[in-house]
Amino acid sequence: MIPAIVAIGGGSMIEGATLSIDREIVRMSGKKKPVALFIPTASSDNPEYVENFSKVYGAKLGCTTSSLLLLKQPPSIQQIRKQVKAADIIYVGGGNTLMMMRRWRFLGVDKILMQACKEGKVLAGSSAGAICWFQYGHSDSVFYYHPEDWDWIRVKCLGILPFTACPHCLKEGRMEHFVHMIKRHGGTGIALDDCTALQIAGDQFRILRSKEGAQAFLVSKLQGKVITTPLPETEKFQSLSKLN
Repeated sequence: MIPAIVAIGGGSMIEGATLSIDREIVRMSGKKKPVALFIPTASSDNPEYVENFSKVYGAKLGCTTSSLLLLKQPPSIQQIRKQVKAADIIYVGGGNTLMMMRRWRFLGVDKILMQACKEGKVLAGSSAGAICWFQYGHSDSVFYYHPEDWDWIRVKCLGILPFTACPHCLKEGRMEHFVHMIKRHGGTGIALDDCTALQIAGDQFRILRSKEGAQAFLVSKLQGKVITTPLPETEKFQSLSKLN
């Protein structure tokens, strides 16, 4: 498996907050007019989100765009495979990670996306659409079910990247809880601020940033203590082994 992944911590696509990162996603496809498939499951297939994706990746960035709606009347598994197969870029939107992962597994979309990774397609997304590519994600999914009484949870995701990821890491006290999560469960954590992305190309990585001051962090447990290390934006790629 040779992944090509861009996981964005957050930021409004339609307002241009992540535009330089979006351009890099398109460039990674290696195509002059790539096909970009949008999967908005986590937002309950929100039509405005679908329209915004078409405006940015279609009208602004020159892709041929399509969307894969999986909730009310999902297409057949054969049609899902066909749509994913035809795409050069697969972009997953933000929202309820837990619901999205359950729906994907129920329909078999998780296996189709794993195959897409093996085929070298560019896998991308923001927030829930970023953490879905990791082993686990730090998520606010319980909020969608119990908005008056909820807490952060760890959601099991696709596992293409062997880390636990946290989006929007500098908002709402998430970083503090994420540190506790890594302390409790172990493993390596990647914390991504809005307008920051982890870009993976094979066995190498680098940090992208679309806004001055946006930050990313490596969160690791060593001898019972959790160490948080800033991950600076870099032009050059580095070995993924540096994150272990």
